Amino acid sequence: MTKANDYNSVMARRGEIMKKSVGIDYSKFESGSIAFDYERMMRETGYSLEEMQKIQRSVHVGDTPIIELRNLTALARKYAKPGYGARIFIKDEACNPSGSFKARRAANSVYHAKKLGFKGVVTATSGNYGAAVASQAAMAGLKCIVVQECYDSKGVGQPEIVEKARKCEALGAEVVQLSVGPELFYKFLLLLEETGYFNASLYTPFGIAGVETLGYEISMQFREKFNKDPDAVVVTNAGGGNLTGTARGLLKAGASTRVIGASVDLTGLHMASDAMFNRKSFTTGHTGFGVPFSVWPDRSDVPRSAAKPLRYMERYVTVSQGSVFYMTEALASLEGLEKGPAGNTSLAAAFALAQEMKEDELIVVQETEYTGAGKHVQPQLSFAKDNGIEVFFGDPEDEVPGKNIVLPSNPALIKAKDVDLDNMRRSLIRTAINTYKTTPTEEDIEFLAEETRKDIEFVKEAISQLSSL
Repeated sequence: MTKANDYNSVMARRGEIMKKSVGIDYSKFESGSIAFDYERMMRETGYSLEEMQKIQRSVHVGDTPIIELRNLTALARKYAKPGYGARIFIKDEACNPSGSFKARRAANSVYHAKKLGFKGVVTATSGNYGAAVASQAAMAGLKCIVVQECYDSKGVGQPEIVEKARKCEALGAEVVQLSVGPELFYKFLLLLEETGYFNASLYTPFGIAGVETLGYEISMQFREKFNKDPDAVVVTNAGGGNLTGTARGLLKAGASTRVIGASVDLTGLHMASDAMFNRKSFTTGHTGFGVPFSVWPDRSDVPRSAAKPLRYMERYVTVSQGSVFYMTEALASLEGLEKGPAGNTSLAAAFALAQEMKEDELIVVQETEYTGAGKHVQPQLSFAKDNGIEVFFGDPEDEVPGKNIVLPSNPALIKAKDVDLDNMRRSLIRTAINTYKTTPTEEDIEFLAEETRKDIEFVKEAISQLSSL
């Protein structure tokens, strides 16, 4: 009997499609309530660190260099008080085959797909992950389909997303480009069902565990070069997998490094809005992903996301769009390194944060990405102007996302603003209770404490506040 392919029918089959396309029975780890055995899922469905390293090295992924940014460090020290201005480093993940850290996630996912006997892989992403999956699928001899949310309703696509489509196609993938809205997930599910391909999701245990090698490498490289772990690692935060995997890798190395998330501040822009789609100049690494995916990770394309940023994030900061563009240019002109905006989001934050730290401390931006025609500063700014966005030099404090982009008139104006993590933690607790519509058990409360990196009293207080509303 032919299955109905209308939107509601396909969405009703979501759980069935996911289970078949990922090969994970998530119900094994469910409690029937809010609680979920996250560590057991990671342990039983993922790979050990040693296995991941072996898989990645066999496909030329990982072991990327650490580069000290001496000139940017000197510039940061110019604006720091005496004795302050930490040494700034980057982990050059652009050296991976597809040009970003996401090659680590893709290597594991594609390896697992081939191991299970799938003939191809499908992924839904407008970011670098599409190119990473396409690259790894080509090496493995598997078919690859990348589903992108690319255009607004007028058929206008953002330069950065169009650039990534070119990269995916160059690596042999079929790219399905869609307009903004709920069509993306529907089409993704339909393709999984029609092709019988593997769901190379960003949010499976394979994908997240793949990034653990990155955190582990950082620790090992710093110990070898400086006899210590970095004092802080800054991670661009979007869906949360980058931060989660890096933090887990650092923990497996026994590092006590502070993990700081960073996002571009796009407050006020709705990510699913057709009218606002082309009024943002960053396609990922911004608060439109970083905040909602942190406070409710299970909004992803698998039943239970393996990305859990609030479990690991010790601090979360935002930077302005103009600051990231400025830092992209500064990296090129002062250090001779052209990199794309994803890592430069963290670099802008690290530049500001380094000024709070002592001179003998080490701060590392744990990723860079390749750059290309649509990722460069000028195409992005020209596109913004074409969409009615004002671009000028001034104080980033005056920037209003969707209205203007303010390039700092002086590097001293680049600031990292703290996000209220406790507020985000309360939001996660509230969403969990509203989603499962249950009175939390003691097991649920313990789980929520782990999810939010807080104690049980914090969770109970947050629940009591909800009850009094």
